[in-house]
Amino acid sequence: MPASGAVPGVVPTISRPYMPGYGISGPTEGTGLLPWSWAVERLNASRNFWLSTVWPDGRPHTMPVWGAWSGEALWFSSSLSSRKIGNIRANTNVTMATEDAENPVVVEGRAEIVTEPDRLQRFIDMVNAKYGTGYRVDFLDPAVNATVAVWPQWAFGLQQGDFSGSPTRWSFAQ
Repeated sequence: MPASGAVPGVVPTISRPYMPGYGISGPTEGTGLLPWSWAVERLNASRNFWLSTVWPDGRPHTMPVWGAWSGEALWFSSSLSSRKIGNIRANTNVTMATEDAENPVVVEGRAEIVTEPDRLQRFIDMVNAKYGTGYRVDFLDPAVNATVAVWPQWAFGLQQGDFSGSPTRWSFAQ
């Protein structure tokens, strides 16, 4: 089971996020609560993601990464010696956000560094399909690169043009 406690394949619970002072409408007003499928469409479509990790001294660290949604987790890879991987080794709490600020999906979760060959193959297949690349699985050699699955604890979405009526929070089992 992933570090977040989420059960793979389980649909999250949906609610309005707590946003005091922003005039957020009730769950049936405006656009209403957005379905999880709306978020999944954006996770699949986003070419780039913003990844935020935490330095050991508590400072935030945000970098762009390529990513792929597996249906259960948001995946990316990076050099084993990168700052983001060093941060994840010290603190597995991360946030990833789609590149579209007008219709964003923000995922907060726990990062897991993956080394099992079958899981690495699954990720490289997702990357090659999404980005039109031809990487072989040895590109993800765990001695050189870290492959990371981010297991969502919660996600947030907002639809352009309905700031007060579309904010939605998806919570995954803990």
